[in-house]
Amino acid sequence: MKISSNSTYVGIDVSGDQLAVHILPDEKFFVVATDHKSLKSLTKQLRELAPTIILLESTGGVEKPVVAALLQADLPVRVINPRHVREFARASGLLAKTDRLDARILARFAEAMKPAIRKLPDADQLHLAELMTRRHQLLDMRTADMHRMSRAASDKVKLSCKEHITWLEERLRDIDSEVKLLVDLSPVWSARDALLQSVPGVGDNLSRTLLASLPELGRLNRRELASLVGVAPFAHDSGTMKGRRSIWGGRAAVRKALYMAAVASVRCNPTLKSFYLRLRTSNKPAKVALVATARKLITILNTMVKNNSTWNYIQTQTA
Repeated sequence: MKISSNSTYVGIDVSGDQLAVHILPDEKFFVVATDHKSLKSLTKQLRELAPTIILLESTGGVEKPVVAALLQADLPVRVINPRHVREFARASGLLAKTDRLDARILARFAEAMKPAIRKLPDADQLHLAELMTRRHQLLDMRTADMHRMSRAASDKVKLSCKEHITWLEERLRDIDSEVKLLVDLSPVWSARDALLQSVPGVGDNLSRTLLASLPELGRLNRRELASLVGVAPFAHDSGTMKGRRSIWGGRAAVRKALYMAAVASVRCNPTLKSFYLRLRTSNKPAKVALVATARKLITILNTMVKNNSTWNYIQTQTA
């Protein structure tokens, strides 16, 4: 394979048991299998190229073995939200979708946007994230069955729902125990868990969701973090028209846990309660005020982690 003297960008589309690989600026394309031998050969080829960025889409976990192999070879890997890539493709006039085209679009996105290389999670982080994801799934199933049970006319259906809810609650207890053990065994996580939960309104769910799904906490500024979580208000203005600000994108699981913690905080956290009531007094809708409270809460938590400072210290500094 010819090595280009220019910066090299690689797009890899993961599809089932094969990978479509496109390399820019040489416009090289090839397909490899995802077995261990093929991945080892691929990493060797890519190391010879010394690429600036290797870009993959997040595909529900299918990409993880590939990412792990590339990281083990100390290659600059970035995993990106598929929606961002599709919007880039549409903006480029590329509406068709094939494995080969997807790999080329990924390489072009890497070349044009140069997304920052972030530290990807290690094995323990991935394990914790998977456990918390499964916990959220079980909670969603329990909520759905509780609604079904309340609407069911048949006693047999109600009993079926009740039995399933009981089973789900047992699984939730199992996962909660495993998550607690995993956090307690890590000095870093246990210390951060205690730090986060020192804030009134922050409980197990938000703290462990942040540990699992927001490792960037304490490393970014408040604007970057609010955008990453999905609680930053985006403008919708054009000319003299001033549209309503709205939030979108971000990490849904983190945003949901953060919002629920904000609901609790406006009842039990004097600082956030005062902030929320001030917004409501200014005629802000309740949901807008809650989102703003969630944004303030994540900003406070970010500062605490960044400075390794307790809630009482934060209170003293902002009094």
